[in-house]
Amino acid sequence: MRPLPRLTAPPRRRVRALAAVAMAAALLATSACGGDSGGGGDSAGGEVTLRFNWWGSDTRHKITQQVIDSFQKENPNIKIKGEFGEWAGYWDKLATTVAANDAPDVIQMDEKYLREYADRGALLDLKKADGLDTGKFEPDTLGAGEFDGGLYGLNAGINAFTIVANPAVFKAAGVAIPDDTKWTWDEYARTAAEISQKLNGKGWGTAAYGTNDASLNMWARQQGESLFTEDGKLGVSKDKLTQYWTNLLALQASKATPSAEFTSQDMTAPLDQSGMATGKLAMGYAWSNQLNALSKASGQQLKLLRLPSATGKAAENGAYYKGSMFWSISSRSKHPKEAAKFVSYLANNTSAGNLLLAERGVPPNTEIRAAVTSKLQPADASSAAFIQAIAKELGKPSPPPPVGGGQVEKIIQRYTTEVLFGRLPPADAAQKFLDEMNNELAK
Repeated sequence: MRPLPRLTAPPRRRVRALAAVAMAAALLATSACGGDSGGGGDSAGGEVTLRFNWWGSDTRHKITQQVIDSFQKENPNIKIKGEFGEWAGYWDKLATTVAANDAPDVIQMDEKYLREYADRGALLDLKKADGLDTGKFEPDTLGAGEFDGGLYGLNAGINAFTIVANPAVFKAAGVAIPDDTKWTWDEYARTAAEISQKLNGKGWGTAAYGTNDASLNMWARQQGESLFTEDGKLGVSKDKLTQYWTNLLALQASKATPSAEFTSQDMTAPLDQSGMATGKLAMGYAWSNQLNALSKASGQQLKLLRLPSATGKAAENGAYYKGSMFWSISSRSKHPKEAAKFVSYLANNTSAGNLLLAERGVPPNTEIRAAVTSKLQPADASSAAFIQAIAKELGKPSPPPPVGGGQVEKIIQRYTTEVLFGRLPPADAAQKFLDEMNNELAK
């Protein structure tokens, strides 16, 4: 299962080491200030400056700056200093600033590192944030950033893990798109194999899964397990991992998926050169908020489908609402009240919603979602409709990765490649994966 390409984050040890330094710095600062927690946000009527960082494309930068300008017009005493860049250097820079006790006040946070920073005391518990309104968030969307009794990230956009289909490839193969409300993995496999056969070497029925952590987590959820547990342990068993890769080999053997060589290259291919973008795949795997970018890259109006299940019941396919990203506040912010006011504006203000639309995913605030739906681009509107359609089929959100869990995607990709090339049987890959991941979590 291949997400949109993302540049590699810095080594986890560096993030952990710098975060640990940050906590020491915070303790020293607290001692030096006689227990001052960084101020209560009382600016005594004067001007306050908040630093706000995020990663993303040029389009995201422009839209976010427009939101900042809108907020500042309504709140002239609060100035927002934007700090933005690409994913490549974002986490290294954040770790460095946290270590230097100089973190931005408001942080765009990813699920992979949410617990990493929260466990080190670097993030404010938003349940204690003065003025942050979460009343229009559904429990599942709010729960995506909640653990250990605290809320450390406010969902900035709703995501669900899906199969993305190219109707044009289905049509070229003369195969109908299945009813995703009741299809099974067996039907999915037969459909993909039939498409590959009818395309006769010009394409394949589906991308291979096993290229990111989401695919494994969804498989585990369907089997009554999960990739990680609430207490920060691995939650997937060797037996389920073995089944996961055994089933993938069966898909490869039937030619439902491309060759091992194609899959290994497609894992890291630029978006415009990926199998979905070049029309070589009828189906792939993506988060729902990626539909617009994938549709643009392919030149086709792609379609989101629910994941298959073992039983053919959509409510048993493991789906849940995941935060595409989160808004967090630094625990060392000198102006937490103003920071909370800005985060509340990002999440709850209609003016902000009309600018952001679905750029970071379907709005979690139900009132904002209703207000902007008619203004969305076709692909984003389809994503929003899909998110709404599956609302009654969802399970509890998966726990965020524990400290050390940020390396899981690389490790999954490596063992999937070993299995597809026949260098490791599924059972051996499963055991090696478990050993390596447990070692990462123990560091």
